[in-house]
Amino acid sequence: MDLTLTNGRFFTANEAAPWASGVVIRDGRIAEVLDKDTPAPPAGAHQIHDLGGRLVLPGLIDAHTHPSGVAKSAWHVSLPQTDDVDAILAFIRKHGERHPKEEAPYLFFEYYPSTLFAGSAPTKELLDSAISDRPVLCQDFSDHAHWVNSKMLELLEVDEHTPDPVPGLEMFVRDAHGVPTGHILEFAHLRFIDRLYDSIGWRPPEELTAESLKPFFDFMTRHGVTSLFEALIEDEDVLPALRELHRRGELHTRYEGAVRFRTLADLPDAIERAQRLDREHGTDHIRVRTLKLFLDGTNESGNSAVLAPLVHNDSGSLGEMQIETDELVSCLLLANEAEIDVHIHMVGDRAFRAGCDAVDAAKKSLSEAGEAWRTQVTFAHCELIDPADMHRPAELGIIVNWTNHWSAGYFGEEAKSYLGEERWNRMYDFRGILQAGASMTFASDVVTNYELHRGNPFFGMQVAATRVDPELPLDPDRYPGSVRPSSDSRFDVTALLRGHTIEAARQLRIDDRVGSLEVGKDANLVVLDRDLFDVELDQLGQVSPSAVLFEGELAFGSLT
Repeated sequence: MDLTLTNGRFFTANEAAPWASGVVIRDGRIAEVLDKDTPAPPAGAHQIHDLGGRLVLPGLIDAHTHPSGVAKSAWHVSLPQTDDVDAILAFIRKHGERHPKEEAPYLFFEYYPSTLFAGSAPTKELLDSAISDRPVLCQDFSDHAHWVNSKMLELLEVDEHTPDPVPGLEMFVRDAHGVPTGHILEFAHLRFIDRLYDSIGWRPPEELTAESLKPFFDFMTRHGVTSLFEALIEDEDVLPALRELHRRGELHTRYEGAVRFRTLADLPDAIERAQRLDREHGTDHIRVRTLKLFLDGTNESGNSAVLAPLVHNDSGSLGEMQIETDELVSCLLLANEAEIDVHIHMVGDRAFRAGCDAVDAAKKSLSEAGEAWRTQVTFAHCELIDPADMHRPAELGIIVNWTNHWSAGYFGEEAKSYLGEERWNRMYDFRGILQAGASMTFASDVVTNYELHRGNPFFGMQVAATRVDPELPLDPDRYPGSVRPSSDSRFDVTALLRGHTIEAARQLRIDDRVGSLEVGKDANLVVLDRDLFDVELDQLGQVSPSAVLFEGELAFGSLT
């Protein structure tokens, strides 16, 4: 029986016909889009629901997130939200006393504020003062820096003789004698983590199963997300687990995943791995067609690649990049030959310019050789962009992906100590990108269970539309209304919805099936309890789906 939804306000995300009043759903797809002058089909062969004027959206898309990370983090310990080092140490000490070494041989705490050490850095000795009898790791709020104790370094077998994986970027911070201080950047410890586990004879409960992944996907379904992109597949077990959820009828989400590469040297293996995973596990709903590169670090850790020197010391440092422009050009050409897409983490303005230069050079090289450009390149984060480069993504066909809920005070002011006030005030400003006509997509980038609640896309829309973080507001005495500069950099609701629907569908290469309400596309729809276009911007996060349809079937809520 066909399902007809009428008397609604349907935001279609179809530029040719952006609004409709109803849809007819047949066999899981949209058979007809109704406008206000189109009569609803007669009852009988149709099940008809009058939506009473409610707003309806295409199924939302999270274009950069980490379901595996969330599932694997269930055993992590949440730190109190405080800027008081002594309070954090007291919490860690007390937790260690309550959970002795025999019960918890390795402790992982998240998160300490990136601003906690204000101009200095954490040390192993300081963390030793809380717990020294077993390895302890604390993750900072940026997710790209870590603080460990002496026992952890000992069991990692990392000392002054251990080379850094990527000097200046993925590294162990060291003292004047080369001895690791206990401060780690860009997950360098993961290169050695098996040594630790083997030494203590224990591994964390991080199995990826249908049961461990289901809470993440159920959360996304409840909040209207019907497609998503996992920006880094570290554990291949995620794929059979997803297939099991799909077999049970419990996966109401299309999934696209990415495989990491670091340099041109390991790119062929990454391409082969992605192709193998897609061949072995790919279905109509689960695909692996993208490569992931971390080009630079983070602004909060002071290792983003910038055009002008960082200001925290007199070294004249421009930050670090994993690879330089010429090597990135070669990587893009190889990816293009393999017909696989590339998703690049970049944060600083030098990394952004290098990325644009590489895409430009790669496309010109192919054009001169009479070959086609097939790879789709997405730049993720792009927190600092030089105004002179704002036009380039539109001209080069680069998609820019942004994490909405970072748009205000989530990372505080730590980046200011490295970038200075002028550049800090220009962070997260994408007006020039949109004005030039580039495609922008939006995402949650949640990496642990600690922050899963911020994966609600409507919460992210609120933060991006107001530049105020209701959970972690900036000091109102210094920033009126807790609005992060510049208030002019706020997004409008229409741009946010397009970035969560049709633009994101294009990034995932599924726009032939989802992303807009058009005849022939999957009937993925979100019926809201309130109209996003009518509520105050600081209330966007309170809007909730009252019903979510996935391929024409009710996945959450009720249509009545």
